Amino acid sequence: MCGIAGVVSFTNVNQTLYDALTVLQHRGQDAAGIVTSHNGRFHLRKNNGLVRDVFRTRHMHRLIGKMGIGHVRYPTAGSSSSAEAQPFYVNSPYGITLAHNGNLTNSKEIGQKLYETDLRHINTTSDSEVLLNVFAHELQKQGKQTPTAEDIFEAVKGVHKRCRGGYAVVAMIAGQGVLGFRDPNGIRPAVFGKRETPEGVEYMIASESVALSSLGFTVERDIAPGEAIFITEDGQLHTMQCAENPTLRPCIFEYVYFARPDSVMDGNSVYKTRLKMGELLAEKIKREWPDHDIDVVIPIPDTSRTSALQLANRLGVKYREGFMKNRYIGRTFIMPGQNQRKKSVRQKLNPVEIEFAGKNVLLVDDSIVRGTTSRQIIEMAREVGANKVYMASAAPEVCYPNVYGIDMPSASELIAHGRTVEEISELIGADGLIYQDLDDLIEASKGVNENIQGFDCAVFNGEYITGDVTPEYLAALEQARNDAAKNKKSNIVVDVSDENEEDANGSDDATVGIHNEIN
Repeated sequence: MCGIAGVVSFTNVNQTLYDALTVLQHRGQDAAGIVTSHNGRFHLRKNNGLVRDVFRTRHMHRLIGKMGIGHVRYPTAGSSSSAEAQPFYVNSPYGITLAHNGNLTNSKEIGQKLYETDLRHINTTSDSEVLLNVFAHELQKQGKQTPTAEDIFEAVKGVHKRCRGGYAVVAMIAGQGVLGFRDPNGIRPAVFGKRETPEGVEYMIASESVALSSLGFTVERDIAPGEAIFITEDGQLHTMQCAENPTLRPCIFEYVYFARPDSVMDGNSVYKTRLKMGELLAEKIKREWPDHDIDVVIPIPDTSRTSALQLANRLGVKYREGFMKNRYIGRTFIMPGQNQRKKSVRQKLNPVEIEFAGKNVLLVDDSIVRGTTSRQIIEMAREVGANKVYMASAAPEVCYPNVYGIDMPSASELIAHGRTVEEISELIGADGLIYQDLDDLIEASKGVNENIQGFDCAVFNGEYITGDVTPEYLAALEQARNDAAKNKKSNIVVDVSDENEEDANGSDDATVGIHNEIN
């Protein structure tokens, strides 16, 4: 999962993009990047690390320009090479840079054709670079010295015809403007808004509405599935539907885990969705555990708080904050490698003993993926004196890998794959375990948007909505995503710096010199 942002303004956009990426940091902590455009020239900074660590004062001074795009990344196949940090860049046609959230399911086939037919070279294993080159080739086919908005939309139509999977994209064409578009199923989120200034209207595109609202932009609407919007360098907005048969079927896991609760996605409040999840889960507990002996409900921070609070209210049980979180440890779910995840759980959470001692505790989490976190947290609860430890998941059993941009691991590493609830409960050491029903999760997520025709629920039911996911594809994914693959170090070293200066984190400065003055 990644976060994207794009801005067209009347002043330098470097600080606005930095602030937007900081708000979107929860969507990816592996790498960050910003590219701006000034007088037809790009200025780029990207590297591994958090936003606050990648961008120093010297970098911000070099990121001049009144339009730009940014990206925060976490790796969907275990790679954390800075060579795959985004945005990516091609010089032909015009000079294009692109950042993307999602995953192409036919990336390998497209990459081969790009080389054999389109005569384009792909330098990394990132499908974002593939997507960029597809767009660049489709735009070059228009054959214009200066592309119009219609030319750009024709290129996006070509992307939709060639690419499969889930993707939300921001791109920038040197001297022309910023482009945003979304896959024909609307799997990955994207929203745009505007801000009135004395000079005129400024625009922003982002993964989540909270990035806009926190910076004073008024949300206009979500980008529709298959739609593209193009904002010219002088602030003119153009929109067009570029897919033949678009349908709105967003990823339901955005509501479960990834999105911030203060975001609104496809017209639905993430906060209200999570309240409803807690309400429906409480009703299931009443049905299946009518004689429960739960003394206290404790969330596993942070994502489950909203659901846990509503669940406790519906059960008539005390709600308590039983775990204190270290804010300087990243999100465990998106850390590559089992050893790193195991180490981080106890560094991240510390139990408040008085909330556990002698009590029957119901721990509530947003979901259970590998079971690593759940097992360790249950152990921690017992160590500080909990009498019984029950576990509740606001999402159903995660049984299948995700192929549309979430690093759900190989099926064999998913604790629910091929196991009963009782077996899972025993493996994580719980006295009882209860999951949300999928129908209830869908009911909670539907919200007020009547245009939502369904959800991508593949991680729960194995039904991949693009219809092109084969057993062979999943087998290859298993090899790429298992922890053995993630623990292998890359043998490729890419020198992308003209200087050999040291960053504060000790690594070589990975400022990419599209133009030498930024180094």
